[in-house]
Order: sequence, then C-alpha cells, then structure tokens
Amino acid sequence: MSTYVAPEDQLEEHLGWMKAALDMVQFQDHRRSRQATKILLEANEAMEAGEVPVGCVFVRDGRIIAKARNRTNELRNSTRHAELEAIDYILSSPELTPDPTAERLLQTTTLYVTVEPCIMCGSALRQMGIKEVYYGCGNDRFGGCGSVLAVNESDHPRNPPYPASMGYLRDEAIMILRRFYLTENKNAPIPRAKANRVLKTEILPPSTTSSASRTPIPGTPRLQE
Repeated sequence: MSTYVAPEDQLEEHLGWMKAALDMVQFQDHRRSRQATKILLEANEAMEAGEVPVGCVFVRDGRIIAKARNRTNELRNSTRHAELEAIDYILSSPELTPDPTAERLLQTTTLYVTVEPCIMCGSALRQMGIKEVYYGCGNDRFGGCGSVLAVNESDHPRNPPYPASMGYLRDEAIMILRRFYLTENKNAPIPRAKANRVLKTEILPPSTTSSASRTPIPGTPRLQE
C-alpha cells in the first residue's frame, strides 16, 4: 500500500528530488535552468523513441547516485523500466556497491519516481532492500505499491517491507503521460490514429478507496508498458 501525501504536507526536500525525477521525462521548457535543459534534451530523445515517460532518481546521503528513464523500446526489452536501469547502474559501480553479495544493498537509499513502480520493479526494490519510495501518480494497471498488488508490504519470509508515499508532483506526472498518449506509437504493430484526440487538463483528486481493491485513481492515465 501507499500513503497519499497532500500537497500542503509535502516536504520541500522530497519535492526537490521528485523534480529531478520529473526532469528525466519533462518536455523541453526554455524557462528552466541550463542544467535542467540538458536533462530535458535526453528526455526528448526518449519521447522520439516512443518510450513511456517515466523517470526516476535514487538518492543516498543527500545526493543523486543514479537516474534513469524507461528504455523498453530502445533496447527492445520490456523489462528495461527506469527503476531497473538505475539499479543496474548502481550494481555495476564499485564505488556505489563495493560488496555486491551483501544483503539489502539499497537500505540507505531512497527512490523518487514519477509513476508508481510496477509489480516487477516493486518486487526488485524490495529484494534490494530499498529504504523508501516516493512517487507522483498511481499505476492502476501494473502498480506494485497498492494499485494492483502491494508487494512493498506483503508478507515475505526474508525481504522486509518498505514504505511508499504518493502525490509528489502528481499533476505534472499525469499531464506528461497524457501528452505522451496523444502521440502515435510508431512501435505498435498497428499504430492508432490519434490526430483528433484532445488533451484533457482536468485532474481529479486521488481516490480515498483502498488501492489494493483495484479501484483506479481518477484522472490517472492507464499505463501501457
């Protein structure tokens, strides 16, 4: 399960890290800083590649140790979600992972991701012993932190649970997904024509119904990973 944190209760520290995750998939905006613009240029490449715009950052001791975006189409591998891309980078770094055989390698690391981790990624995070997860909007088709299954806190004989909090830059994360799904997926066997679709800007507040009951969060686009 996940805990919804209302905007007025969100800490600036967490919002700052979530903005960094959002920058991995945000559209180009020339009003942003030069550093952010460089990240956005990479995100534009992801959009051109037809990737679902999900970005994340892993934070340890007050600094970003890894950041990534979805690369499923680019690598023709449906498992290459942003979280797993970043985890692989962490595991490949002797500095970040001096002992790959140790348990709970991410026990001092926090994940910030624009969309609720899917069941696969949610399970991987638990196996790695992630400290905690913060995300923007729910994932009512594949969510692993309560929207479909609560793998972050379900009973397990070995891997301890981890807390998950949602709602950080939720509106921004939803709008990026909506803009993406207005474009035609050139990687689909039969691309759907979407020229007449209109971008919806109304975003309803998150449902108070238990997400484990499979009740979708109103206003959240259905992911098609």
